[in-house]
Amino acid sequence: MAERSTAAVDVADNSGETSLTAQADQSTADGVAKNRERDTDSDEVQESPRTDGSGKASPPELHSGHKLARRYRLEECVTRLDGFSSWRAVDEKLRRAVGVHILPADHARARSVLAAARSSALLGDPRFVQVLDAVEDNDLVYVVHEWLPDATELTTLLTTGPLEPYDAYQMVSQVSAAMAAAHREGLAHLRLNPNAVLRTSTGQWRIRGLAVNAALRGISSDTPQRTDTEAVGALLYAALTQRWPYESDAYGLSGLPKDIGLIPPDQVRAGVHRGLSELAMRALANDGATASRHESPCTTPEELVKAIGEMPRIRPPEPAFTTPEYQHTTYQQGTYGRPVSHPGVTQPVPAPPPPLQTRTGKALKWAVSALLIAALGLGSWQLADALMEQGGKADDPSRTQTTDGDDKNPKKPAAGKPIPISSARDFDPFGSDRSEKPTDIGKVHDNSAATYWQTDYYLSADFGRLKSGVGVILDLGKVQQVGKVTATFVGATSVELRSAGADTITEPASFDAYTKVAEGTGTTVELKPGKSLKTRYLLVWLTNLPMQADDGKWRGRLADIKVTS
Repeated sequence: MAERSTAAVDVADNSGETSLTAQADQSTADGVAKNRERDTDSDEVQESPRTDGSGKASPPELHSGHKLARRYRLEECVTRLDGFSSWRAVDEKLRRAVGVHILPADHARARSVLAAARSSALLGDPRFVQVLDAVEDNDLVYVVHEWLPDATELTTLLTTGPLEPYDAYQMVSQVSAAMAAAHREGLAHLRLNPNAVLRTSTGQWRIRGLAVNAALRGISSDTPQRTDTEAVGALLYAALTQRWPYESDAYGLSGLPKDIGLIPPDQVRAGVHRGLSELAMRALANDGATASRHESPCTTPEELVKAIGEMPRIRPPEPAFTTPEYQHTTYQQGTYGRPVSHPGVTQPVPAPPPPLQTRTGKALKWAVSALLIAALGLGSWQLADALMEQGGKADDPSRTQTTDGDDKNPKKPAAGKPIPISSARDFDPFGSDRSEKPTDIGKVHDNSAATYWQTDYYLSADFGRLKSGVGVILDLGKVQQVGKVTATFVGATSVELRSAGADTITEPASFDAYTKVAEGTGTTVELKPGKSLKTRYLLVWLTNLPMQADDGKWRGRLADIKVTS
C-alpha cells in the first residue's frame, strides 16, 4: 500500500507545561474563541510579509528577542517550512515555555490554521498538547501551544530499539482512545506520525498538532477516520519492529524491503507479541495480510479501541531481582575473609597475619566474628542474631545453637514475613468531602491485582493543582515492625509511604501526623523505610497521577498493597 504521507520535516512543536487546571482550560478555550485586540510593543514584530519572486508569501524575518502581543518572547526557531516558522518561546506573563507557529496574515493557509487551532483548543482533551492562543495581529497569524520539556518523541525512543510489549500496548491504547474522542467532536489529525506522539516522564502519551499540523501543510482527506486509523497502525508497527511499514525510509526508520508488500510485524522481527502484531495489521488494513489472519480490518479509531479492549490485557513486566553472589572464604585463627585459593588463578599475596592472640577473650572474639560472617554469607540472619546475643556467654567458640526448646525468650519475626492488613480507608484531607471512592477501598488488600480502588478524575497529573495528593490509610491491627510496603498501580504513579508514630494508639485524622519514610514512582513500587520502622498506621499517599487509557482522565488506580516485616 502506498504511504499516505511523506517524511517531510515535521513541525517541531515540542511543547510547554505537562497539564492545565480546570480553570486554566476554561479560560484558554474562552480566550482562543474570541478575536481580541492587541496593543503593539516596541519589541513586537512590525515587518511586512515578503514574497520569494513567485508570488508566494514568505514569513517576515523574525529572530530571538522579538515579542508578540507584549507577552510571547521568541527564543529559538525550530522549523522554517512552507511559508511558516515555528519557535520555542517564553510566555512572560505566566513565566513558562510555550511553542509558537507564525504565518503571514495573507498566507494562503492562515485562515484554515486559525480555524483548526481554535477548534483544537475547544476540545480541551488533556491527551493532546493544548492550544493556548490563536491570534491574528497586524500582519501576522500565530498559534501558541504547550511546550513539554519532559516529553520524548516516539522517533527518539525508537532510536535505541523497539518498545517493550507493555509500552507498545500503552501507546496504542492511549493514542487510539484519544483519536476516537477527537473524531467524535469532528476533529482529525491527518499528520499522526512518530514526531507527533510524545511520552512524558510519568509514562503518559500525548499527541501534538491535532488539526493544526495538517492545516499548516494544507493537507486534507476525504476519509479522515481511515487516515488516522492507518496512522495509528503505522505507529504500532514501528514501535514493535523499529521499521516503517512502507518501502520508503521515514522518521529515522528504515522502510520494508521492496517488492515484498506489507508483512506482519512478527515476521519482521522475532519475539513480537502476536496480539499486537495482528492489531497493527488490522489498523493498516492490508487485505492480503489481514485475510490470512482471519481478522477484519479496523477503519475507524472507535473500531481500533474496541479491538484493543477485546485483547487480553498486557501486564507490566515484573521487577527483576538479582540474587547476590557470595564469595566462598576460608577462616584462620587470627584473621578472616581470605579468599580460597584455586589452581590456575593468580591472587594477591596476603599480608602476614597479625600476632596470635593468647588471651581467651580475644580468641573468643575472633571466633564469634568469624562465625557471624559465615552466617551472613549463608543468609542465616537468625543464627547471626543468636550469636550476637550469646557472644559474651559462650565458652565454646564452635557452638552454633544458642537456644533450645526450654528457652522462653520470644523469637524475632522472620524478615520478609507478610503482615496482614486489618483494615483500610481512603484519605483525602485536602478535598471538599474528605473522601475518594470509599466503597472500593477493600480492593487494595484483596490479594488480587485485577481489582483496584481509584481516585476521582482530575484535569492534570498534579490533581489539577487543587491538592497535594490523596491516599489510603492502612491499619495493621497493632504496632508492627515494617520492612517494606509494595504498592501495585494501574499506570505509573508517584507515591509516598508515610507512617504514624509507634506510640499512636488511635488512627490519626491529620495529614501532619504521618511522617514520610519512603517514596517512589512506577506501576509496582517497593517502599522501603530508610531505618527501622515500628507503627500500626501507614499512609500510602499518591502525589502524581497517570492518565488512564480507557477514559483519558488523570486518575490514580491502586490495585494491590502488601506489607512485610
